[in-house]
Amino acid sequence: MAKKRRNPFRELEASLREVPPGMKKKVMNDIAAAKLIMDLASLFSFNIGSALRKLFRTPGNN
Repeated sequence: MAKKRRNPFRELEASLREVPPGMKKKVMNDIAAAKLIMDLASLFSFNIGSALRKLFRTPGNN
């Protein structure tokens, strides 16, 4: 018979504990701030190609 192997993922799962509320709140606030920055960057840079084409468009081009 095959020798039973040790599963390291089960050991990791067994060692999980609840995160302190203060740390959880700080992490969630940091994630929200990062998401806000990414959304603002996307808002101002998403249509940059279109804006540049319109800016440099010559009267003869459509």
